[in-house]
Amino acid sequence: MRKRFCLLLGTILFGFFLMSCQAHTPEVIYPKFQPVDLNAKWKAGEYKPRASNFMAILDASRSAGAKEEGRTNFAAAKGFLYRMNQTLPDMELGSALRSFGHWSFKKGETILEYGPAKWNRADFQAAVDRVPWGRGASPVNQAFDHSSEDMASLTGKTAVILIGDGEYQEFDGVTAAKKLKARYGRNTCIYTVLVGPEKAENSKIMQDIATAGECGFYEKAPNLESPQGMASWVEDVFIEKVMVAAPLDSDGDGVYDNEDQCPGTPKNQAVDPRGCPLDTDGDGVYDNEDQCPDTPNGATVDARGCWVIKGVKFDTAKSDIKPISYRLLDDVASILRNNPGLNVEVQGHTDNRGSAEFNQSLSERRANAVMEYLIGKGISPNRLTASGYGFSKPATSNDTPAGRAQNRRVELKPVW
Repeated sequence: MRKRFCLLLGTILFGFFLMSCQAHTPEVIYPKFQPVDLNAKWKAGEYKPRASNFMAILDASRSAGAKEEGRTNFAAAKGFLYRMNQTLPDMELGSALRSFGHWSFKKGETILEYGPAKWNRADFQAAVDRVPWGRGASPVNQAFDHSSEDMASLTGKTAVILIGDGEYQEFDGVTAAKKLKARYGRNTCIYTVLVGPEKAENSKIMQDIATAGECGFYEKAPNLESPQGMASWVEDVFIEKVMVAAPLDSDGDGVYDNEDQCPGTPKNQAVDPRGCPLDTDGDGVYDNEDQCPDTPNGATVDARGCWVIKGVKFDTAKSDIKPISYRLLDDVASILRNNPGLNVEVQGHTDNRGSAEFNQSLSERRANAVMEYLIGKGISPNRLTASGYGFSKPATSNDTPAGRAQNRRVELKPVW
């Protein structure tokens, strides 16, 4: 009887022992976190994937229950995954989550908590929340070995992320990480995130595991608690900026070719936002070609940008203005009335037929005739002067009939 009682009591006590050792899932309340929004730039094509998948390895061991600043290392590790999950842009990723450190008669037990599957923000977070604190040893080597098998179905580059306290002195995580790296080569980088106190030995283990991956890096969890800190980490691990070649500016005017409406602008020539040389007086002739850069608004100019009265008719060898030209001169008078601060030199010019003396006299008389007409239209004589230049200042060559016709002109030189 006593033997049966002792057996029953032993069974009950053993059951309580198992229950006390059984893993449980403490509720984790994550601190308020507003992630940096990477989606706008991601959708705009400013980023491209750096990794196609991630394999998260979460330390749920007994040592993860140690508290640092009022919270357990396990809670800090979950908090890291929460912030990472919230910060990732809406990109296509393969994903998996494995935890280790659960109490068992077999020290090497690890658990695949999620995936491998297409990453889903809500589903992944639910899996993180469900992971229990295991209260067991820390077989990080087994976690890497099992993760290596998990990754077999993933294609493309995978970021392996270990989150833990580095208390792995009894387990050779570095060798296991090297084995995983050897299996997947350039398609795998290893990143480690240290939670809990920064003990030198633990930090070194985490650094050495990251180094085994050859292309990842080690970081401390407190550095990744701010939105910007986590965003920078996500950029370094998951995405990279698209390098866009600078648009060409072939003529070097500061306006890119795809926007330049005047390609081939001379070097050092000032241009407007369209890439065209400036036309300060708005006469349609660019400043770099304008020989008369201060023409008033509304004035008719020639190819040089100079104010000319095109089509003023005189009788041959005379200075009498024909009535057909009155409208042209009336337009000049109107411009002068609209610009009361403008004075004008009326210049008479001829072609090179005939003597210099005759052409000089003719040009003076024609200039005076135009000036007198303008005075008759109400323009003050104080604003006008008349000069004749004969054929001494041709606008173009006199070798052709068209050139000579262009040289027989009345030109108006503004004097502001």
